[in-house]
Amino acid sequence: MLDTPEAVVEALRENNERPHGLQRTITAEELAEAAEPFEKPDVLVTALLELMAAYEFTGEHRKSPVVFARLLKLWEDSPEAFSQWEAHQVFWRFKWVTTSLLQVPDVPLATVQGWIDRMGGFYEAAGHEVQPVAAMRYHLAAHTGTGADDAFDLWATRPRSELSDCEACETRYLAWHRVSAGDDAGALDSWRPVLEGAQACTEEPQMSQARALLPLLRTGRADEARSHHLTGYRRVRGNTGMLDEVGLHLEFCALSRNEGRGLEILAENRPLFGTTGAPLSLLGFLTGVEVLLARIVGDGHGAAAVAGPPGRNWTAGELLAHVRGEAERLAAAFDGRNGTTAVGDRRRARLARLPLCEEPLPLGLRSPVVRSAAPEPSPAAGTAVPEVPEDFAGLVREARRLGATGHPGAARLWTRVEDRLAAGETPGDGLGPGELLSAELAEHRALVLSREDRGGRSVSELRQAAELFGRAGAPWRMLSARARALAWESVPDEDEEAGGSAEGAGPDGPGAFRAALDEVLHEAERLKEREPLTGGSSAGADGTAGGPGQERVLEYLTVLFSRAFAAYQEVMAAPEGAQAAAMDRFEECVGALRSEAEGLGVPHQVANARQFAADLAFRRGDAAEAETELRAALADVESSARPWRGSRPRVLLAQALLARSEPGEASELLHRAIGDAVRYDDTEFPLAPAYALLGHAATHLGDAAGAVRHLSEAAARFDRDEALAEAADIRLQLADVLARDGQQADAVAVLESVLAGGAGGVLDERMLAQARLTLARGLRELGEHLAAAEEFLLLADAVAGWEEDGPILTMVAADAATALAEAERWEAAEAAYERAMDAHAQAPNPAAVTAMMGEFARLVMAGRGPEGLDAALGHLARADEVRTAVPEDAEDFAPWYVAGMIHYRRARVLAECERFAEALAEAEASVAAHEGGGENGEEPRAEAVRIAALIEGNGLGRYGQAVTRLTEAARRCRHAGLEEAARILGALRQDFLNREGS
Repeated sequence: MLDTPEAVVEALRENNERPHGLQRTITAEELAEAAEPFEKPDVLVTALLELMAAYEFTGEHRKSPVVFARLLKLWEDSPEAFSQWEAHQVFWRFKWVTTSLLQVPDVPLATVQGWIDRMGGFYEAAGHEVQPVAAMRYHLAAHTGTGADDAFDLWATRPRSELSDCEACETRYLAWHRVSAGDDAGALDSWRPVLEGAQACTEEPQMSQARALLPLLRTGRADEARSHHLTGYRRVRGNTGMLDEVGLHLEFCALSRNEGRGLEILAENRPLFGTTGAPLSLLGFLTGVEVLLARIVGDGHGAAAVAGPPGRNWTAGELLAHVRGEAERLAAAFDGRNGTTAVGDRRRARLARLPLCEEPLPLGLRSPVVRSAAPEPSPAAGTAVPEVPEDFAGLVREARRLGATGHPGAARLWTRVEDRLAAGETPGDGLGPGELLSAELAEHRALVLSREDRGGRSVSELRQAAELFGRAGAPWRMLSARARALAWESVPDEDEEAGGSAEGAGPDGPGAFRAALDEVLHEAERLKEREPLTGGSSAGADGTAGGPGQERVLEYLTVLFSRAFAAYQEVMAAPEGAQAAAMDRFEECVGALRSEAEGLGVPHQVANARQFAADLAFRRGDAAEAETELRAALADVESSARPWRGSRPRVLLAQALLARSEPGEASELLHRAIGDAVRYDDTEFPLAPAYALLGHAATHLGDAAGAVRHLSEAAARFDRDEALAEAADIRLQLADVLARDGQQADAVAVLESVLAGGAGGVLDERMLAQARLTLARGLRELGEHLAAAEEFLLLADAVAGWEEDGPILTMVAADAATALAEAERWEAAEAAYERAMDAHAQAPNPAAVTAMMGEFARLVMAGRGPEGLDAALGHLARADEVRTAVPEDAEDFAPWYVAGMIHYRRARVLAECERFAEALAEAEASVAAHEGGGENGEEPRAEAVRIAALIEGNGLGRYGQAVTRLTEAARRCRHAGLEEAARILGALRQDFLNREGS
């Protein structure tokens, strides 16, 4: 019942502890109404201030000035009802009213100007500096676009006062003024204290993070933009008081070509469409939505389903039209009120911006891929692909020329040939038999299909190509296509790999493929007798010239390569008893390929043979031989005039070097491999795994920023390839790199996207559990204890059935209990505490439960003060019981550390209750216990000494003894290399010396 002032005050206190949102606002309205009837207005003052704060931080700007008007009336009638803090808030919140009035286009401009004048008079009458008034005049000028520079100078040149906005917010205003003037670099320099965490408040850094995104992209600082999007968006997600900021994140997604991520954000913030309390912020949100939707509709996805205002289903095109209409109406209302076009101009400028990235900026997050509907992809900028002739015959000839040299850019040209034929164009004369072009296109389709299904439709296409080449009078190409079809078909499916296959078993077993490939080789040998091969130089095998001779050499070597490939597959799949025979076959086939390629002067096929040998050497554990073969293969590639063939052996060599802890050269090789793949338009090169390796190399080099960049790129490319398991695995690695680099909020954002993106279907249960554990710990480190507890509880349920890993359940239940206690959910915390103890009885984890008990002792004292002493000591006594019951030979348990922790925590608990003599004895016992840890115990020992000295000096007044204790401990820390600990102890020692001297 809220029928007494005391009851309302208690309810206000409880409401103040809730996060800002609808529930807190509704309760604040009810409490303000309940406070109205009391004789003394002091409770009503407190209730109205709470209500105004609720409106301010949930974007209800229409209502805030009405509440403040009631407060001013109370100020005039009963100033004694205001405490000192509440009186200060009256002056402070004049600023809130100004910005609230600007938010509503129905409020005349003269009213806003009059309010600022009233604020100025109010400040001057009370003797306050008027810098905050100048700030309000600047906000008005910036909003209307009239006299903003002069108003800025009048505000920014005045000294700050106690009623000025906090430093973090003023930094935002300064930086945004520079952004508006086109000075991105200057703005980011101004923003540094906020973006680097030196300045913060309730609204910062999240408001600045949203505004800095595009300036960061425009100045080439993409890594920072990625990080601020990850961490900043989490802080504004679903917040009705952060409409503008959500819109800016949507705009960032559109202009960084992350439209899929933008659609996710749109879905998460669907309720924001219904907010009406802050029209100007709503306009900012709607403009961000419009930027995103315009990109999506412009790419041909107007019919795609998207999340819009609740109550109906929306397509992108429909929602774009709706949002555009609402935004235009709001912008016109503001410009009409202001008598300028400034608001509309700013909106139009945002809509006119073009993407700032050529390719999607990798964010490291799992999000849907929105593919462009462009009918014909173009080569990436900077590729070494010649200009494509518009003439159809010229296009075919260029595709053939590139194909003859093995240039990967030929694939894109053949795709264009096929598209133009499908559109009704005819080949015309001069291109040879029609069967030849049909065969070449079937060969191209086989290559495209091989990325998805080497043994299925791709094989059928190659067989068709072989038949068509035969009918076209191209016997060498016919044999080459037949050999490749057999080689691709020899790849065992997963079931065969799992169970193995007997020698020659079945019509399609290894023996059958072997015989068929040998027959193709025999046909090639017979053909060679009729049409002798010439050397590589005369045949133009380097790819620069040649005719029939070149074709015969290359197709003959392709037959040999196909035999080697099938033999390699046979070795990989052979059961233990057939390994020797398969290895003999492999060595014979690879040897034949290498010797013939060397004799015919075709170095890129020599390199292929070496790569086969290197791969098997790796599998045998002979890294030295593998490295030798790969370096020789790269030398062969360099002499082949086919540089695009160097990317794959470079990746293999980089893997070998990473395994040998040589990340420097590995990184160089991977950069070159990726660069060449892009340069030569090699669409078949596995870019995603290469970026993953590059991320690992950067990690080993200590380049966290590079690791984040490359792992994010790898994850995005795995997404595009629909390799969901690989993408999820890379994101777990990315989160680990971020967490170890201190970017815990970024790591949490990545892990949330993994778990929200259906990871349960692509990760095994242990990887999924590890992801949830890392997320829970990250949330705990960020101080999001309730969210952490939810993750710990989900994890506890998931691992409850792991009979062989029972201690994991004990650990997770203990962590859940601690997180719930941190979140002050004591009833749930105590239940989780007992669950941890029950789990410990079945599967002991003494380190986890004693840590939990120590944390409960700390948190009980923090929440209840001296009244919690008995409960805190009870937890520590229980921890002692667990510790003493642990066998001496127990693994993963450091008795010295746990004993030291318990004594340390008991010392602090007793000291808080001013039982200093007992506390000092416990602190000294902690020091002694940590000495049992040797070098590992030095740092916690130093902390125990610090507490002992504080108790001895501040509690018992024995400064001299405390100084002696600190002097010895600081010396010991310096000897152990603990410079920071020594500095802390030294500073406390000096403080005690000063006190003793005074």
